[in-house]
Amino acid sequence: MNNNSISGQIPPELGALPQLIHLLLDNNNLSGYLPPELSKMPKLTVFQLDNNNFNGTEIPESYGNMSTLLKLSLRNCNLQGSVPDLSGSPHLLYLDLSSNKLVGSIPTNKLSVNITTINLSNNMLTGPIPSNFSGFPHLQKLLLKNNNLSGDAPTNIWQSVTLGSFVKFTLDFRNNSLTNISGIINPPANVSIKLQGNPVCQRANELNILPFCGVPTEDTEAPGSSNDFPEGCKTQSCPFSDNFEYVPESPAPCFCAAPLGIGLRLRSPSISEFQPYKFPFELWITDHLGMNRYQLVIDSFMWEEGPRLRMYLKIFPSFSNDTYTFNTSEILQLMDEFATFSIPGDDTFGPYDLLNFTLLGPYKDVILKHPKSGMSRGALLGIVLGSMSLIVAISLVIAFIFYKKHKRFYRQVFKKKSTQKLPFKTESVREFSFLVLEMATNGFDNSMQVGQGGYGKVYKGVLADGTIVAIKRAHEGSLQGQQEFFTEIELLSRLHHRNLVPLVGYCVEQGEQMLVYEFMPNGSVVLDTSSLVKAKDLQVFL
Repeated sequence: MNNNSISGQIPPELGALPQLIHLLLDNNNLSGYLPPELSKMPKLTVFQLDNNNFNGTEIPESYGNMSTLLKLSLRNCNLQGSVPDLSGSPHLLYLDLSSNKLVGSIPTNKLSVNITTINLSNNMLTGPIPSNFSGFPHLQKLLLKNNNLSGDAPTNIWQSVTLGSFVKFTLDFRNNSLTNISGIINPPANVSIKLQGNPVCQRANELNILPFCGVPTEDTEAPGSSNDFPEGCKTQSCPFSDNFEYVPESPAPCFCAAPLGIGLRLRSPSISEFQPYKFPFELWITDHLGMNRYQLVIDSFMWEEGPRLRMYLKIFPSFSNDTYTFNTSEILQLMDEFATFSIPGDDTFGPYDLLNFTLLGPYKDVILKHPKSGMSRGALLGIVLGSMSLIVAISLVIAFIFYKKHKRFYRQVFKKKSTQKLPFKTESVREFSFLVLEMATNGFDNSMQVGQGGYGKVYKGVLADGTIVAIKRAHEGSLQGQQEFFTEIELLSRLHHRNLVPLVGYCVEQGEQMLVYEFMPNGSVVLDTSSLVKAKDLQVFL
């Protein structure tokens, strides 16, 4: 539910969700306090609330005792108080409490031995840098800049880090009150130390630390790309113009095949540097797809604000495939694996967005059809569990966000407009003609518009019998495939709950895709969950 306009207080009742593993509410307008009850979720692994405004509130102590937590990110939330003791989160990989108003000293309790990232920058922390920051073999970044830390700058933190050829380690102590160093600083080339803005840099020549007090270098991992070209292979032997390529690590020399292109974005990875984790990532994807690792090539990757990791993958046929291409059935199967999020979650890489599914060369004429079986069992189970929970309305919002973010690749292959009727029977949902809805909204006049989102516009409509409805009209750039749209209608028609706005009908005439709901007089869609979530506590704008 990140990157929306959700406002108000986070409902403490969310802590009663026993199956929730990812809670991403970053980049919204949330306020109020941080409910301690959220620490009671027994399976939560990713907890991300960045860029909200919990003005004056403190981080509950119980947040340090979330035994399954892998990532805690509360960046830029206007938080006060102290850094919690996180020794009760033994699996924590990623900690970001930067850009708040935290005070006091950094806790000396031991953190998870597997932690990769610690970011406490841009706070008001005081005292020394504790010794418990050493002994982390997987640590990639320790960021403490722009505080008021004092004492010595440590010189032994990187000695316990496993530094391979692709591993980089960043220590950022800039703009503190460090007056000395605890020993001789002589790090390896792939360790970056930044001391600029500390009193110790006034003795840079004396202490032989001038390289660490000069102009700081960029610490964000540079974009990566794959430019492997097998040695001894002839360019003219592989039809590159038809989207064929040599498979870099194929066991068959100079194996030339046509890849499928897939764009992914890791929404909440628990790492700061990807290069050391490329091999585990490749195994994660190929093991689930039942492929060999050489069939997957990470063509490029780039860090985005968040931080999120965007990448473009190429998946090749097996070298035993004498056509050197995937057939239509294989293409549909691969598409379904990614589009229905059948790939199980991973502790390190977290949830992902599907950005695109690229068909070029021999695949350019393939017409993708959404599988008849619909969603995977895991997705259906998630929907059932969500609809049975006391805050089913929030699950519905997640479903809408899913459609908004992950339907892009369907647009190019589902251009045909259709006026066919639903492939299933339902008495609760009726089909409206375009003319009826046009008349109900005075020709979709702007005066009848009550909302707008990434999907399209929402209009207030008055039917011929006087019934007031809300009409959600998709704009052209958000149109779905016919089967996908009908699947959405079928799903919404079967969800019945006192906290859900009932679906009344739909319209698919004249190339339109419109959903008709009962009208809620409050204007925006408000989650009114009675005793569970008060309307003033949480407003969701679709």
